Amino acid sequence: MDLSYSMKDDLENVKGLGKQLFEALKSITESARIGFGAFVDKTVLPYTNTNKEKLQNPCDDNFQQCQAAFGYRHVLTMTPNEKDFEQKVTAQSISGNLDTPEGSLDAMMQAAVCGDKIGWRNSSTRLIVLATDAGFHMAGDGKLAGILEPNDEQCHIDNNLYTKSSEMDYPSVGQLAVQLEKNNIQPIFAVTENVAAVYKKLSKMIPKSEVGILSSDSKNVVQLIENAYSRLSSKVTITHDTLPEDVSVVYTPICDHPLSTGGSEGVCDSVLVGKEISFDVTVTAHSCVENKSFTIRPLGIKETLTVTLSTNCMCQCNDSTNKNHFLCTDKGGISCGICKCNEGFVGQFCECAIGDKDERTLRESCKRQNGTGTECEGRGDCVCGRCQCHTTEGGLSYHGAYCECDDEHCEKFQNKLCGGNGRCNCGKCICDQGYEGSACQCKVSDESCRTPNNSVCYGRGACKCNRCECKAGYQRPHCQTCLGCPDPCQTKLNCVECLGFDSGPFKKNCDAACSASLHHVVVDQFSNLPSKQCTQKDSEGCWINFRLEQLVGEDNYMATILKQRDCPEPPSIAAIIGGSIASVALIGILLLMLVKLLLYMKDLKEFRKFENEKKKSKWADGENPLFKNATTTVANPTFTGE
Repeated sequence: MDLSYSMKDDLENVKGLGKQLFEALKSITESARIGFGAFVDKTVLPYTNTNKEKLQNPCDDNFQQCQAAFGYRHVLTMTPNEKDFEQKVTAQSISGNLDTPEGSLDAMMQAAVCGDKIGWRNSSTRLIVLATDAGFHMAGDGKLAGILEPNDEQCHIDNNLYTKSSEMDYPSVGQLAVQLEKNNIQPIFAVTENVAAVYKKLSKMIPKSEVGILSSDSKNVVQLIENAYSRLSSKVTITHDTLPEDVSVVYTPICDHPLSTGGSEGVCDSVLVGKEISFDVTVTAHSCVENKSFTIRPLGIKETLTVTLSTNCMCQCNDSTNKNHFLCTDKGGISCGICKCNEGFVGQFCECAIGDKDERTLRESCKRQNGTGTECEGRGDCVCGRCQCHTTEGGLSYHGAYCECDDEHCEKFQNKLCGGNGRCNCGKCICDQGYEGSACQCKVSDESCRTPNNSVCYGRGACKCNRCECKAGYQRPHCQTCLGCPDPCQTKLNCVECLGFDSGPFKKNCDAACSASLHHVVVDQFSNLPSKQCTQKDSEGCWINFRLEQLVGEDNYMATILKQRDCPEPPSIAAIIGGSIASVALIGILLLMLVKLLLYMKDLKEFRKFENEKKKSKWADGENPLFKNATTTVANPTFTGE
């Protein structure tokens, strides 16, 4: 039972259902026993709050009767004592966790594999009733908590607790189904309406399981168990374990309500109590086997039937002692109805003399692909190095050098071989006159393939089934344009130049190179008819203007060439020489100016340096005694100033 906080009301009701449960069980059998287990979820984040106080009391703060968080606890071993059950269940209290899904699969796995601790009896019908109102975690969910070790499907209960809950991942649905089937346990999922759809899908993956809708307070759990058990016990399924190679088993149920399962198992439904049913079991060995065994058993019941197979593959024959029997063309004796040929002869009736060849060489000549294929493609017999073909299922014969052909597997149209308008030959349809197509599904006609100029697909495709099948690059419906083809203005330039102006690379062999693919006419001016306009530069540097029109065929054009070419004027020699001289003179002047500028900058730098040094110098004010002034002043003594 799920003891998460949402199941609080349900637990209180289950505590008072012990008497009703035992009464319901004893109405089925006098030797009933019942146990009890509880689960919540792994005690790690993000499933359970790992705060120390919350681990001890994971319920709401106002709720006092709450037990510490746990994964799975085995509460009561199987007992026939009603009081023991009531006492143990009454002592239980609710717990809690964080997320909505619970550790249901962990609990069921431990209850299934811990047989000695749970108290399962060897000869009993075993039921596990899972009561919950939530979904379940399964393999892979443990990664959310950093738990990477896969579930090992072993028992890990110590002191009534699942000890590996926080170390191992949840089991997968497949693992749980295998262990439930292995231990003959039939689960009943007693779940609330909100998760019923999930558990119904789970039930489809677990054999011999049922789903019942639990009321919101679990008051109907006893009636639910009775109804589910009734459905389980009324359906009898016979199956087997792994079969030996090349062995098949088919079950035929002999009962009032057999169910079709394709023969892999036998199922009888709606079997009433005391009703005897039987199954016919057909075992077929497709090859020789020796002492191979397998078991047949009913699901949910421990009894099994072991079947041991041995086939007698040796013929007990009374052979003639004549080594040259007439049935073997006097070239061999008979061994169990088959000719055993004398040396030098092979064949079904020893009719083939192999001479200096061996039988292996003759047989390889009956194989395709240089002797590496199947002999006569598995459709004939190799006789004297040649294939003798068998008859097909339809009564016709295989044919061909290696029996590779048959006339029954051609393409169909409207569910008729070759559309009923031809015959099949070696996998291909040969159509009657007036029909065509891979399945002879079309009448021969080219009406839709005709172009405005009355050609068929412009000569650039084939008309099949009244539809153009264009060559590579050309587009339907009439193969008129080619989107991926090279530009004809480029590819036909050399031919246009030689045909129109007698120049270019093809000048010497123009007719041989161009006359087959290009027709031309030279005009003074273009007409207004639509065509592809081209302007290209020829080998002499002139611009040629021409128009191209693609004619019927893949490489067939009509060129309309404009007589006048646009050729550039030759350069002026005088202008080139004059310009060259002027350019040289200008460059010389610029160089001289540059040199002058550099010298000026250098002198300016030196002058400024001199000025700076002059300012730093200190000169004395004294006169040089040796210095004589170059100016002499003479006064006229007689001059009075008047």
